[in-house]
This record gives sequence, structure tokens and C-alpha cells, in this order.
Amino acid sequence: MQKNEIGHLLSDLWSDLQQPDMLWQVATLGFCLGLAWLAARALRREPTVIEGAWRTGHRGLNRILFPLFALGLVLLARLVLRQWHHVNLLNVALPLLGSFAVIRAVMFALRQAFAPSGWLAAFERMLALTVWSVVALHILGLLPELIGALESVGFSVGKQRLSLWLLLQGVVTVLVTLLLALWGGGLIEARLLKADSIDGNLRLVFARLSKALLILLAVLISLPLVGIDLTALSVFGGALGVGIGFGLQKIASNYVSGFIILLDRSIRLGNVISVDKVSGEVTQITTRYTVLRGNNGVEAIVPNDVLIGSVVQNETYTNPRVRLALTVQVGYAGDPERAMALLVEAARRHPRVLAEPAPKAYLVRFADSGIELELGFWIADPQEGSLNIKSDIGVDIWRAFRQEGIEIPYPRQEVRVLNASELPRS
Repeated sequence: MQKNEIGHLLSDLWSDLQQPDMLWQVATLGFCLGLAWLAARALRREPTVIEGAWRTGHRGLNRILFPLFALGLVLLARLVLRQWHHVNLLNVALPLLGSFAVIRAVMFALRQAFAPSGWLAAFERMLALTVWSVVALHILGLLPELIGALESVGFSVGKQRLSLWLLLQGVVTVLVTLLLALWGGGLIEARLLKADSIDGNLRLVFARLSKALLILLAVLISLPLVGIDLTALSVFGGALGVGIGFGLQKIASNYVSGFIILLDRSIRLGNVISVDKVSGEVTQITTRYTVLRGNNGVEAIVPNDVLIGSVVQNETYTNPRVRLALTVQVGYAGDPERAMALLVEAARRHPRVLAEPAPKAYLVRFADSGIELELGFWIADPQEGSLNIKSDIGVDIWRAFRQEGIEIPYPRQEVRVLNASELPRS
């Protein structure tokens, strides 16, 4: 659309409002919007139409269908109707529908690439305001003047002149390519994480590598579009890399360690591990750190190089079964054999205790206050916690001992005074 056509768009529309042709435009626009709404609604009711990677964002994709269908139908209707009538109303509707589709598409890509957060909602509102402002300037015919003003303001870098308009184009180009890369990486990651035929650690490795390669490809594509020479950038990047490389050794070590952990499969999601006085279930493995969730719900973020350079106790590395022990004392006046039988019965009654290997009780030692016994039993779900099952079995043992009259002694000491006759009398 030429500049003079844009400037007279509203006046042409006002003149069309006084002509019978406007009824055809209104009817055509209403028909296109209604047909687009029906088509989008039909696809919402048939999720099987959207297969593969698109299923990951099916709900968000549905929000794009209506403006896309409406935009296509209005474009087609304008081509047909312009042969016999004025189409100024459709000319106004097209940029509005196009902007609506762009906003919905960008929001869909953002929600696929990033987790929901406050900054994301604020960015979406700012994006919508910016797009609608550009559309308003376009309809009013002020956009060319604004672009000209931005092009007139600039500065020179060597032999190249950079204007505000060129910088704005560069920023938008880089953001769009990075957004597409993150969106594509998110789709690939979602597909890989659902591929049960591939090992879990390998899925994470492929997902991380695919996202990193897409981001690198997006940067390599966007920089030449902005006008930046990659040859000069490679020289500058090499010098910068040498300069800051020493300061980023720790971060680089964490990233390399993360890939080593994922590739050698020594630690997997769901494993229960202990390292550096921190223990818990592995809930997340990233390229920089690993998240451990303890039985108390507290999550510990452990750098990956710590897992590589330290001794890690993996309770579920090759076998998820874990042996737990519970120690109890009985008085010397009681029957230790009967007490040991009660210990085994209490363990067998708990649903989490495995029948094989069977729970066993042992006489550990003759302590100062009583006979010390130990109950050993096995569980297959250490991620569910060990303190709770020990508490349940301990309460059951206390009830059984009380019914059988077996005493659980408390610490006591006897003091005997020898040669009491030699003590001074008060």
C-alpha cells in the first residue's frame, strides 16, 4: 500500500459508509469472521487433527487458528470483491487481523519457550501495546514519517552508518530468530522427553544439544541480517573468549560435568543419592546443576562438578532396594528371643517392607541398661522416605512389647558406697 493510499484510507472508508457498497463489505467481513470462528471451533473439538509436536501446544495453538483463518478469508474475499465494489473496510480489517494473529503467534511461541512467570505476562502486554500502536500509525498514515525520523538519527561505526531504525530492525530480527529457536527447541525437548524407547539421560542430552544448536544457528542467521560481519566477530569472539575464559572455568566445568553425568548414566532422575552432607531424590538434571529434593521437601541445588569430583552414595543405582535398621533395647529380665520375634512380626505387618529378603532381628550387644537388639528390613521405595516407616514400625513394636510385658529400659546407674563407716558424719 502506497503512502498516499494510506493517508486517504480513513477518508475513503468514510465515503464508503455513505454508499450501498458498504453493506457488501460488512456482510463479507461478518461472513469471513463467522466462518473462521466455526473452522477454529471445529479443530478445537478434534484434537487428533493436530498431531506430533503440535500436540504439545494444542491449547495455545487453538488461540491462533481464528485470527489466521479470518486473515486468510478476508484476503481472499478482498481479491474477489474488489472487482465490483470498493474494499476500504476490508483494507482496514486486514492489518487489524494480521496484528491480532502476530500477537497470538508470538504469545504462543513465548509460552512454549519459557515457563509461566510475571515477566512473561508483562512482556505480552507490552508486545500487544506495541503492535497495536504500530497498526494505528499505519492506518493513520503516520508510520512512514516515524520511520523517516528514525532513519535520520544515527551514528557512524567505521565506514558503516547505523541509524535508530537499523538498530531497531536488528534487535527485532535477533529476538525473532532466538524466539523461533527456543520455540523449536522446546518442541523437540517435549517430543524427546516423551520418547520412552530412549534412555532418560540420553533424552536430556539430545534435548539440551538440540536447543543449544538451534540457538547457535539463530545467532549465526540473525547477525548477517543485521549487517554484522561474522569474520570480524569471530576474531573479536576469540580474543574475548581467551580473556574471560579463566574467569568462567568453574561454569564451564559445571556444563561439561553435566553432560558427563547424563552420558555415563551414573545418576538418573529418581535416584536417591547423598553427597557432601546433602541427600535426596534427583528431580532435575540440567547442564549446570542437579536438584535434590530431601524428605523434608527442601530442594538442594548441587553443582555438577561436585557430583563428578566427590564420592556419591547412590542408593538406587543398580537396585532400588535399601536396607534399613531399627535399634531397640529390652531389659535383662525380659525374654530376648520373644522380643526378636515381635520385632520381625512388626516389620512384616508394614506394607512397605519387602517379604524377600525377609526382615531379621539380631542381638547386637549387652549394653549397660539392657540387651540391645537390631531389626533389619528392606524397602523398594527409598524416595518415599525412611523416617516415616521407622516411626510406624517403632510404634508397633512399643505396643507389642507393652502387651507382652517386655520392658524397654531407661538409662540408669547404681552408685555403691564402699567403707561407708569411714565417711565423716555431719
